[in-house]
Amino acid sequence: MKLTEIQDMWAQDAKVDRTELGEESLRIPQLHSKYYNLFSNERMALRQLESSYKELYRLKFEYYNGTISEEDLRGNGWEPFMLRVLKSDINVYIQSDTDLGKLQSKIDLQQEKVEFLESIIKNLPARGYQIKAALDWEKFQIGRAHV
Repeated sequence: MKLTEIQDMWAQDAKVDRTELGEESLRIPQLHSKYYNLFSNERMALRQLESSYKELYRLKFEYYNGTISEEDLRGNGWEPFMLRVLKSDINVYIQSDTDLGKLQSKIDLQQEKVEFLESIIKNLPARGYQIKAALDWEKFQIGRAHV
């Protein structure tokens, strides 16, 4: 699921119908379930990406170090790395590697989705207090009108 889709979904679900505050209060557990399921799925996707990154990092380290196996080299469709690199300089090559950069960008986007969903989940308990405050305000307004 795309981040913009989650943001648009929350923009709709975050709206509170002031004329149906009781119904809105009953929606809180449904919203929690919906967004916690999304959060769990997106967090698992993040963990898979992080695992893939670690594996690719190891392969790239071996690639730039000159210790990668022929099988891994062919399996990834890489040409042999012909330069001799000092161990202390391998990080320079790894940090500028395009494959790792692309995967890191995916991880960053996935992390953003997870953090956004986590903030929604943390916000949901406050929704109950906000609805209660709105109900109290309505009661106060009605009481003031009869004075």
